[in-house]
This record gives sequence, structure tokens and C-alpha cells, in this order.
Amino acid sequence: MTREMSDAALREHVRNLLDWEDAHASFDHAIKDIDPKLRGVVPPGLSHSAWQLLEHLRRCQWDILDFCRNPKYKEPASMKEYWPSSAAPKNAAEWNESVAAFRLDRDELKRLAADSKIDLFDRIPHGSGQTYLRELLLVADHNAYHVAQIVDVRRALKNWKS
Repeated sequence: MTREMSDAALREHVRNLLDWEDAHASFDHAIKDIDPKLRGVVPPGLSHSAWQLLEHLRRCQWDILDFCRNPKYKEPASMKEYWPSSAAPKNAAEWNESVAAFRLDRDELKRLAADSKIDLFDRIPHGSGQTYLRELLLVADHNAYHVAQIVDVRRALKNWKS
């Protein structure tokens, strides 16, 4: 296998990793048909509502995308900025906007992974040693963890069909 083929295979694998469903539920599957009345409910024994997890996913994914692309990136002042202040969205439009923004940013990360002008092993110029590959894998890992939490919330609320 040539270096170009290896590079292309790695890029394709990373792109797929950002939304695959081979080993776990995908983001799209986890939020599909969630009862709007349950989006802001924190089940007994769990720490977050589906809304809080969705917004956390969106905010963290956006932050990593911004870090990868923006030489003037500013790290949030507090970890609290990665979480919404309320357990429930204000309305269906806010939920839908968050879902759409998550998908848009995920697609941008997939484009970044596919961009052959970017060496995935290069350090991000304005970072402190992070590579593009590390950040893409971080997003995939973080998203998988919290998508599983959404599934747990839905199971606890008896609103999950596998």
C-alpha cells in the first residue's frame, strides 16, 4: 500500500468514525423520535437530560472545530460554558437548532478530516502540541460517550427503541 493510499484510508476511517454506528448508536439514531416532552427530563439516578447532553455535545464539538480552524481561538473561561444552564430547551425550535448545528459542525469536521492539504499528523499551529488527528479522534470519542448517555436517558424514560 502506498503512502497516498494509507493517507486516504486513514482520512476515510476518521470521517466515518465521526458518525458511524458500527459499535454503538449514532447521534442521529440516539435523538431520532425522542418524545419532545422528555427532552428536558433528568431521570432518577442519572445526571443529565437529553437536552443537556445534546447541548454539551454541540458546544464541545464546536469548540474543537473552532480550535482546529481559528488561529485566534480562545478557550472557554470555565467548563460550565460547555453545559446549558437549564435542563430543558425553551421550545422545539431551540432543540432543532442545536441538532442542526451539531450536524453542520460534524460535517465540517468530516471535511477537515478529508482535506488532503492538512497533514493529520501536523501540530495545530496555535495549539500546545495537539495534532489534527488527535482533535478529530477526541471529538469522535467524546461524542460516542455522550451519545451513549442520551441512549441511557431514553432507556430510563422508557423512550428508546433499539
